[in-house]
Amino acid sequence: MKRLLSLFLVINISFMGMAQLKELDSGVYKWSELPIKEGDMRVGRKIMEGSSPHFSFLEIHATTQDKGAKPAPPHTQENIEELVIVKEGWLKLTMNGKSEVLPKGSVGLIPPLTEQSMENSGDVPLTYYIMMFTSKKDMDIQRGQEAGGPLFINFEDLKPEKTSKGRSTSYFERPTDMCEYFEMHTTQLDRKGPSHKPHSHSESEIILVIEGQTEMTINGEKYQGTIGDLFFVKSNETHGISNIGDSPCRYYAFRWK
Repeated sequence: MKRLLSLFLVINISFMGMAQLKELDSGVYKWSELPIKEGDMRVGRKIMEGSSPHFSFLEIHATTQDKGAKPAPPHTQENIEELVIVKEGWLKLTMNGKSEVLPKGSVGLIPPLTEQSMENSGDVPLTYYIMMFTSKKDMDIQRGQEAGGPLFINFEDLKPEKTSKGRSTSYFERPTDMCEYFEMHTTQLDRKGPSHKPHSHSESEIILVIEGQTEMTINGEKYQGTIGDLFFVKSNETHGISNIGDSPCRYYAFRWK
């Protein structure tokens, strides 16, 4: 009996280990190298899936919907928060019965248990990124509600600020249901050179390139990225990004803990 119990425990522990997601590697994830899955009037691209220092689950993918594509039925995520970024086209995003049509460069933050749907409302293909994540800590619904709950950010309402090297546009800086801190902005570097000196911080960070040619250094390793490419930097890793092209570069940066 003891031997059977020991065998059961070994099998159970092994199964639990397999169920745990592998921690994602820092580095660059190339748009041109992403696996493509084609469906009915839509194309999906898986960018990454795994765990991170702050998340037990982190998945990012991109979806392209053709004009007239049938949207998925409204649904909710029980323990997953989502960030939606419009890459191209026009997205009709509905959260808890409220709808907004968001152009390229716009963002939606979808807390857990929020009924949602996404639809191509334009005359051209719609492409958007979705970042899905679950915290290693307990989610805090009250914290997210007090910070503003679901969030629509229309790119046309944002006001960029000039910097010594180009410009910066703030999207949000707040807690969420899954994050004690979540911040997002875009940076434009008008000339060749670094955005800032190499540095580190407790937050994990993603850099998503919108235009231009960039180079990211992470713990001494160099990676190059262009439009659609994504850099992932783990908590406390030394990193820095530079414009390496002859024209401006621009990218999203989002940090969380």
